[in-house]
Amino acid sequence: MQIFTQLLFSGIALGMIYAVIAFGYQLTFATSDTLNFGQGDALMLGALVGLTLVNLGVNYWLMIPLVCLFGAAQGAFVERIGVRPAIKIKSEFGWIMSTIALGIIFKNVAENVWGRDDLKFPSPLPESPMHFLGANVLPMEILVVVGAVLMMLAVEIFNRKSIYGKAVVATFNDRDAAKLMGINTGLVITFSYALSSTTAAFAGVLIAPLTLTGATMGAVLGLKAFAVAIIGGLTSGMGIIVGGIILGVAETTTGFYLSTGYKDVPGLVLLLIVLAVKPAGLFGKSAIKKV
Repeated sequence: MQIFTQLLFSGIALGMIYAVIAFGYQLTFATSDTLNFGQGDALMLGALVGLTLVNLGVNYWLMIPLVCLFGAAQGAFVERIGVRPAIKIKSEFGWIMSTIALGIIFKNVAENVWGRDDLKFPSPLPESPMHFLGANVLPMEILVVVGAVLMMLAVEIFNRKSIYGKAVVATFNDRDAAKLMGINTGLVITFSYALSSTTAAFAGVLIAPLTLTGATMGAVLGLKAFAVAIIGGLTSGMGIIVGGIILGVAETTTGFYLSTGYKDVPGLVLLLIVLAVKPAGLFGKSAIKKV
């Protein structure tokens, strides 16, 4: 029982990181029906920029908002260069290839700037585990869960209570009608991409002290977060959280009880099942649009 509790806590921490990244997919989908397939690279850049700032003497807690600003700028750049042209010409696959291409470019830049070797990110909290319900929990794992929840709650409240939130809903429901209502839909989409990359960069500096930091760290995380977004539902914030926890716990338990070589299998199997049975996701709703 003690071992399972340990695996459960580790899985929840891992799953919340997936959820934060997947939340970024949801933000862009809600405004433009597009996805930033470079989310993992935004996380990687956030972690590496954060590491550089820490090495320069910047306090970890002060570094976080600076990295978030960097993430916002990077996301706005991706939308302006890769997504907006594809939306203008109504290209079905243009934004897919553009975001993937930009992600590869960012990875190559990171390899040339920071090198190909993985780097150690110093932890801002004590690295000795705390004992809770018979399990050893790292303080950084608690920070990951709390930070992820606070980030997603802040974005949800902002979207629901602010004028921008209403603009997001209007843009998603009918972009042309939103324009007629005076909403700058282009600015809304740009902001959603900026916010999306901000969440990814924030996730990067959260997870970096628990793992090694390098140019390749975002590829797998971005892919798994996309699986979480599909499993939970791209239209459901709660679904994103539940999907992340399911995948995180499935990976940790499978890796321990079976083999680390099989830890990726349960999540992918669940993804295939959800796509076959409920394509909109476990908590997602199918949108009906007039054509």
